[in-house]
Amino acid sequence: MGKLLIVGTVAFDAIETPFGKTDKILGGAATYIGLAASQFNVESAIVSIIGDDMPEEYLTLLKEKNIDLSGLEIVKGGKTFYWKGKYHNDLNTRDTLATELNVLADFNPVVPNGFKDADVVMLGNLHPSVQLSVINQLEQKPKLIVLDTMNFWMDNSLPELLEVIKHIDVITINDEEARQLTGEYSLVKAAAKIEKMGPKYVVIKKGEHGALLFHETKVFFAPALPLEEVFDPTGAGDTFAGGFSGYLAQTQNISFNNMKNAIIQGSNLASFCVEKFGTERMKKLSKEETNKRLHQFKELSQFDIELQ
Repeated sequence: MGKLLIVGTVAFDAIETPFGKTDKILGGAATYIGLAASQFNVESAIVSIIGDDMPEEYLTLLKEKNIDLSGLEIVKGGKTFYWKGKYHNDLNTRDTLATELNVLADFNPVVPNGFKDADVVMLGNLHPSVQLSVINQLEQKPKLIVLDTMNFWMDNSLPELLEVIKHIDVITINDEEARQLTGEYSLVKAAAKIEKMGPKYVVIKKGEHGALLFHETKVFFAPALPLEEVFDPTGAGDTFAGGFSGYLAQTQNISFNNMKNAIIQGSNLASFCVEKFGTERMKKLSKEETNKRLHQFKELSQFDIELQ
C-alpha cells in the first residue's frame, strides 16, 4: 500500500452560487484532496492546522476515510481558516467576500514520523515557504512530489514559489496561471518553460474544458465529462489533485502512460465534487459510482479511425 502525504488547508467555507448558499461548512484543499484520495488503496496523512472550533464530526469523517490526522495541529482557543465566496452565473468566476487566515497565519507544518518516507507528496495550495518546509522534513526523496499553486502566490511570493518549483516533479495549475507564470500565451510554450524551472511533468487544468499533461515532447489531453448540472465548483481542482496523486500512490507507477490514467481518475472524481455544495458529494461517494462514470469517460474519449 502506497503512502500519500497531503499538505494543505482544513477550513471552513461559506459558498453562494446561483443555486443556493451555505453557512460555514467543511472545506479546504487538504480536505478535498484527502476525500478524493480515499477512493484508492493508500495510506494518507494530512498536515494542516485548525482551531478548536472545528466540529468533531468533521474530524471523525476524515478518520473514517482512513486519513491519518497526527499531522493536524489543533490550536486551543484558535479559529480555523475561513473563506467566503460568491460565484457568478457562469460558475467560472467568483468574488471572494471574506478571507480570515486565523491560525493559518502562524502555521509551521510538522510532518508525522510515519510519513517522512511517503511515496507521493501532494503539496496543496498554500504559501510556498510552508510547502518548502515540508519538502525539507522528508527523510528520503519521494517517488513523486506534486505541487498545486495559484496566481495569488505568483503575485505575492514569486521568489519563494520559484524555489519550491525547483524541487518538485509535477505542477498542477490552470491555463491563466500557466500564462502568468511564463508570460507565454501558447500553453505548449508555457509548459516547456515551466519544465525548465524544475518539474518533469506539467498539468494544466482548463476547468469544464478538461486538462492537459505535458512531458518533454509528449502531450495528453483529458476531456471533462459534460454534466447536466454543476452545482458548486468549490474544491474541484483539489479533488482532481487528490484523485491524481491518490491513484499514483496506489499504483506506484509514475510513467507518462500511467499519468494519463491518473489525469482521468482526477477528472472523474472532480466531476462528482461539483454536483453538490462543498464536500457533500465526496463524503458518500461509492466505488460503484466512480467505476460507472469511468466507463463514460472511456466512451467519451475513445475512438477508432482508419488512416489512409
